[in-house]
Order: sequence, then C-alpha cells, then structure tokens
Amino acid sequence: MNQRTRNLLNLLKDEEVGAMIVVNPSNRRYLSNFTGSAGLLYISEKTQALLTDFRYIEQASSQCPDFEILNHQSKGMVGLLKELMDKDQVKKVAIESDSVTYTQYLGYEAGFDDIEIKGTQSLVERLREVKDADEINNIRRAEAIGDIAFTHIISFIKDRYQDGVTENEIALELETTMRKHGASGTSFSSIVASGAKSSLPHAVPGDKILENGDFVVMDFGCIYNGYCSDMTRTIVVGEPSDKHLDIYNTVLLANEEAIKAIKPGKTGKEIDDVARKIIADKGYGDYFGHGLGHSVGLDIHEEPRLSPTGDSKLEVGMAVTVEPGIYIPDFGGVRIEDLVVVREDGIENLTFSPKELIVIG
Repeated sequence: MNQRTRNLLNLLKDEEVGAMIVVNPSNRRYLSNFTGSAGLLYISEKTQALLTDFRYIEQASSQCPDFEILNHQSKGMVGLLKELMDKDQVKKVAIESDSVTYTQYLGYEAGFDDIEIKGTQSLVERLREVKDADEINNIRRAEAIGDIAFTHIISFIKDRYQDGVTENEIALELETTMRKHGASGTSFSSIVASGAKSSLPHAVPGDKILENGDFVVMDFGCIYNGYCSDMTRTIVVGEPSDKHLDIYNTVLLANEEAIKAIKPGKTGKEIDDVARKIIADKGYGDYFGHGLGHSVGLDIHEEPRLSPTGDSKLEVGMAVTVEPGIYIPDFGGVRIEDLVVVREDGIENLTFSPKELIVIG
C-alpha cells in the first residue's frame, strides 16, 4: 500500500465508512498512477484494487504495483464491487458525490443491496492540495515549456504582424511549440484575445488580425507527465497610450505585491485583498471581476483559491497562480499571471517570462 492510499484511509476513518470507490480520473491517477481512461479504484483496509477492462490490464499491471488489477467484464463493475465489499465485510461505502452521475448512483444502489452508500466531497482532492517534490518538478517543467513557447511567440508575432497575423494563428503556434518541447497537450483551451476582445477574461481565439493599439492577452498552459502549467502575458501592438500604460502598470504592481504577500498561514482572501486594493485604489476596482488565482496540479483548477471567499490557509508545497486583471469594455484588458509554489520563507516563482510591457512595432 502506498502512502497516498494510507492517507486516504485515515480520512475514511473520520467518515465512518469501510471502503471508498474512486471514479474521478485525476484522483484515480493520484492514488494509483494509472493513466488509462477507463476504470475505478476500490480502496479498503484489506483491499486496494483497480477495476478496469481488457484494454488496460497490461498497462495497469505495469503502472500500479500497489494495486490488485481486476477485469470487471465477466461480473460487471457493480457485481465485482459487491463481491469485494462482501469479502471485506463492508457495511458502508463512500462514493465521490462530485464525480458519480445519478445513473451510476442508481446502479450502485440497486446492486449493493443492504450496503449503505455515503456521498463524500473532496477527500482525495484535500490530499492533493499540497504537492510533493516530484509533483512540483512536473509542474516546474510544464511551466518552463510555457516560458519557451512565450519567447518563441514574441518572435513569431514580430515576424508576422505587419503582414497580418490572427489570434487563431498565434494560439496554434503556442500549442505546437509546447508539444514540440515535451508537452503531451494543453492544460486548457488557449486564450489569445486582442483589441477590445481582450476585455473578455475567457475569450476564444478567432480570425481577428492584430492591429495597432491592441492589447493582446495570451493565457496558455500545457501538460507534462500529467501535471498542468498556467501563465498569462499581455503585450501591446503599436505605440502604447497613457491609458495602456496606466492599466498595464497597475496590473503589474498588483501581481508583484500579491506575490510578495504570499506566506504559509495566509489565507487566499488575504492575498486576494492585496491585489484587489491596488487595483481599486487606481480606480479600476469594478473591472477586476474574478478571483486572484487558483491551485494547479493534475487539474488546471484545484483548491485552495486566492479569492474574496478563499478562507483556506496556504501551506508549504501548494502551487497557486497569481493573475490579477483589469478589463475595460470596448477598449481591452490586461492580465499578468505567474505560477508560484508556497515555501517556508515566501514563494518560488516557476514563471520566468518577462513581465515588463512588450511593445510590438
């Protein structure tokens, strides 16, 4: 039994259940190292098993040395789970409320007979909040690939913008560059937004051509060995106006001061307040409408959050984004995002791309 499974079993004691069924793909991978797309974990004090089908038996046997690998095809998933619980004399089993569909729940309820089902929330996710050294190394490498992509994309835009380059072309080039440097994919759909469209925090790249006077927001990340990266940089095309500079420098100051404020024991709300006050004091408070940041790991959005409601305390080993923004309708927006790891004496910033305003043209 690996340490992560032991930690989960300790949490299950508090839930007063005899076993847990884990179906969330990221939680399944975190506990077992299984990277396949089909299967679930059954975990009790006596049994730790991965239930999958013929397609993944060989893969699972290689990836999951701490788990018994079972093919559920002959007995069915529910039937095999019932057999395991009867063997372990389980009277109450936990399921992941946020990941089990209603149809799956009805199937469990019908097949488990007198075994009580208890819905739980965020048990494995709670264990995933603090990253170990291997996880941080994977995140660090993923973010480094993003840095490489950003360096490349600036040259790409400089070479192309006079002839006309679109948001879609920039997004494709970012993603291709990350794949060429070791990423297995993107950690979310890349955001490239220019001009007035950059005031949309989650804009979708389109066929708009970059023009003079445009802010260009680029928010992108990749996956390396299962772990995500996330970064945002904003540039301007053509000579920046005083308004461009004021907005950009306000966001930059909010980013830098919030990063300085991060320490173990601080809450997400306390860090969010630092950035939000700077932006509000400059008169842009109504234009910063999202939280300051979120944790990153196997999923791009994890807990805890840096937000007005973030009351969880930061701990050493947590990886969080710091991404203040200002978004002015019909003009444009700025977001600057770094990915940092909480350390004993502050932070380790995993993002090395420059933050001074880059002007194209």
